[in-house]
Amino acid sequence: MKGNIRVTLVEDNPRYREVIVLALKHEPGLQLASQFGTAEIALRSLRDNPDGEAPDLILLDLRLPGMDGLEALPQFLAAAPRVKIMILTQSDNDADVLRAISLGASGYLLKSSTISMIVEGIRTVMNGGASLDAGIARFIVKALKTRLPKGAAEGLLTARQMEILTLLSEGFLKKEIADRLTLSYATVDEHVAHIYERLGVRNAPSAVNKAHILGLFPLGGH
Repeated sequence: MKGNIRVTLVEDNPRYREVIVLALKHEPGLQLASQFGTAEIALRSLRDNPDGEAPDLILLDLRLPGMDGLEALPQFLAAAPRVKIMILTQSDNDADVLRAISLGASGYLLKSSTISMIVEGIRTVMNGGASLDAGIARFIVKALKTRLPKGAAEGLLTARQMEILTLLSEGFLKKEIADRLTLSYATVDEHVAHIYERLGVRNAPSAVNKAHILGLFPLGGH
């Protein structure tokens, strides 16, 4: 994408916030546009500013004073539909993970992640991918075993769309999928948009989760 990636940090721990601030300050192509200690203040700032001044990505903690991150997440997306949200938290609670992704988070990293992992996660999400802590990703694959009766979701996605969704679930970016399948980026982008529309989701992690729930992936796969 053109220009710097504008990041907003919503984190109540001043010491951890300082670590992220210093880290992003020296990363080329990344700009810490704003930082807040509560979700309420961050939301107020977002709603008071024109959409053109909205950040590209919000790093959002879950455990916040007042409104918590899970409650704030859909409100951020409603206020700025184009913003990407990456959870950055200490919580590896199963319910938190699934809830955050189902609400539209594009990534979920733990605070035990290294700075380089966080920076890479930001870039991955902004390039259309999904950034998940390795342990979180394994949990999602293992946990989402609830399936509809066989055939209930048949025909929901075309064979090509399933092929692309499978590659998305393996962490490939849209450009990489285009190269791999010898398709144009625009074609892959259009397929991905249709996948999201048919599954009723807004990003890759949610699409993969929904596909598992619907039984679109074969048992034992992914």
